[in-house]
Amino acid sequence: MNRRCWVRWRDSFSDNRKSKIQNRKLVGIVALAVILAICEARAEAQQPKKIPLIGYLAGASLSAASARTKAFRQGLRELGYVEGKNIVIEWRSAEGKRDRQRALAAELVRLKVDVIVARGSGDIRAVRVAMLLEAVSSPV
Repeated sequence: MNRRCWVRWRDSFSDNRKSKIQNRKLVGIVALAVILAICEARAEAQQPKKIPLIGYLAGASLSAASARTKAFRQGLRELGYVEGKNIVIEWRSAEGKRDRQRALAAELVRLKVDVIVARGSGDIRAVRVAMLLEAVSSPV
């Protein structure tokens, strides 16, 4: 009795041409899905790492504040960040002209830097105003 069932099942499986075609289609679909999943995983793994962008706003000239900028770079190096390698710094200087501070701060905000470094109340105020104006003017 067991033998008949086995033979009958085997015969029905192998003789049906339509089921063979369906089985091949199913195997093809599964293989295609596996290939696409592997390709997607490789594409995600190869995405470049985002490099942080820092905006540095100085009211005075950068050459006059060279000791501060040197200390800033050294502090970043101690944290493992090297300018041009794994971090980018956008340097802006008002050269002592207060009327340029807002325009330079607005430029840094438009660049969508990750962090803005500003020293002094005038520079900080200019950055705050630029950020508020950007928030008001950009569509939600």
